Amino acid sequence: MVCASAALVAAGPADAAAGPAAPRVEVEIPGPEQGGDAGSGHALVPAAGGPAKSAGRLTEAERSADGEVTKMIDNGSTADRLDVVIVGDGYTAAELPRFHADAEQKWAEVAAVEPYTTYRGLFNVWTVDAVSRESGVSGDPDPATVRDTALGSYFWCGDIERLLCIDQPKVDAYVAKAPEADLVIVLANSAKYGGAGYNEPSATLGYEGISTASAGHPKSGQVAIHETGHSLGKLADEYFYPGVPDYEKYTGPEPGESNSSGLTADRMAAQRAKWYRWLGEESPDGGTVGAYEGGNYYVTGLYRPTDNSLMRVLGKPFNLPGVEAMIAGFYQHARIATALTPTDRTLRLRNTAKVAVPKLSGADGRQLVVRWYLDGRELKRFEGRTEVSVAELWLFDLRTHRLSVTAEDRTPAVRDPKTIRTLRSTVEWKVRL
Repeated sequence: MVCASAALVAAGPADAAAGPAAPRVEVEIPGPEQGGDAGSGHALVPAAGGPAKSAGRLTEAERSADGEVTKMIDNGSTADRLDVVIVGDGYTAAELPRFHADAEQKWAEVAAVEPYTTYRGLFNVWTVDAVSRESGVSGDPDPATVRDTALGSYFWCGDIERLLCIDQPKVDAYVAKAPEADLVIVLANSAKYGGAGYNEPSATLGYEGISTASAGHPKSGQVAIHETGHSLGKLADEYFYPGVPDYEKYTGPEPGESNSSGLTADRMAAQRAKWYRWLGEESPDGGTVGAYEGGNYYVTGLYRPTDNSLMRVLGKPFNLPGVEAMIAGFYQHARIATALTPTDRTLRLRNTAKVAVPKLSGADGRQLVVRWYLDGRELKRFEGRTEVSVAELWLFDLRTHRLSVTAEDRTPAVRDPKTIRTLRSTVEWKVRL
């Protein structure tokens, strides 16, 4: 375990070379490969990366492949879907087919974890080809190894072997080539264990965060999913630091994260606060939801919802409050009703109003409810349909009417009324004879 007495790890020699004025960003350090914790604190690292060779020039053939964008998974328009952008580092032009295979494999690992499994229809996944002059990344197999790569990925960031950092401005230059980015994953061409979580939203490109991961390591997918718990779900870490003086007992204000609280289960229920709606329920990560002391880095004074969720231990599922937070994060970027018929013109008898509604994989089909309304009055005969022709509306006057369709996700995995209100979307048209 890394000592995290200030929740930050001091910069190592490689970082110091960047100079005191170099911009820095805070990243989460993944837990040890053989350890139980999903993370081991945070570090301030140079935004512009660490050791790197002088960039060589790409050949004409390499330049033609560099920056190519592919829509790996297409579930609809970027405006209505959560768009994930995957960029590879340390792949030469000849290795780009392997990058695409690695991207498919890594996304399959993410999509195998709930609630991603159920909601994978809400995601588009893009790849952006970043051509490196040399194969592999710096720091693999040792700190003396320095390679010329497109994104400047390197292990031993901050003198921590498993901390895999990147040159964020270079990553952003490639991410900007995709039509939209809500979440970014950087895959390093390496089988060495490691990763990092850049969980601050981008002020310029709009994405929620960057997860770095080794493409060839079996645990790297779990590292990436854990980091999306922070970036998308706004969840706190549920691990803690026994034996570290500054983290023995928390005495501060109530944390803002939904899965961290200074309240015991009884006080939570009495105050109807945090995850009180889930208390006593069986959770997918094992056991029942309660208030387990220790979390958000502190041994005492703070409580977590379950003993061992993915926000504490890699390989575990999200707990019930975590699943709810992730779904809420998904719907910050995705809508479940997408207009296929333009809404900026009046539809006439010969026209048909069409919408696309994603399938929720593995979920109860009754969760998604699609209802149609004419001037606010429900047309029950059209429930569940994704298209309705104007001729079927039986209009008898020459007035302009409002036809609307609402798609609603009634998943039992969400209990917070504020979140429930975000699980529906409406599309409206003007119609007339």
